[in-house]
Amino acid sequence: MPNTESSAGFIIFRKAGNKLLYLILHYSIGHWDFVKGKIEHGETETQAAMRECREETGITDIKILDGYREKITYHFKRAGKFVTKDAVFYLAQTQQDAVKLSNEHQGFRWLEYAEAYELTTFETGRQLLKKANAFLDENSKQKKLFSF
Repeated sequence: MPNTESSAGFIIFRKAGNKLLYLILHYSIGHWDFVKGKIEHGETETQAAMRECREETGITDIKILDGYREKITYHFKRAGKFVTKDAVFYLAQTQQDAVKLSNEHQGFRWLEYAEAYELTTFETGRQLLKKANAFLDENSKQKKLFSF
């Protein structure tokens, strides 16, 4: 019987002047990625993402953007067993630049797209970021401004 898990998270960005900065977390096991965590019983995807964001970064000032929802599936081994994980990501804006990391992380960076893309460890994460950046670019051209 396959071992499956479901997670939800955010690609978080904020405006700094005329720049968009993305939040990338340095996980204690070494990789750089986005906020995400397990969906608990009774939670919706967005509720889980909000909870994980609060727990992992201390950020509570979040606006989820309509129209961006991406799902990735990946596999890994835990305690000798293969696990399949589905992770859903939403795009979220914050005005909060202060981050208070959980013990799951050893660092964070607010980076412009190109630097964030290079730092993100996994190809699935880079593709999520690429789609998020294209989404923001397209919507800004249509004069759909993302602000609180």
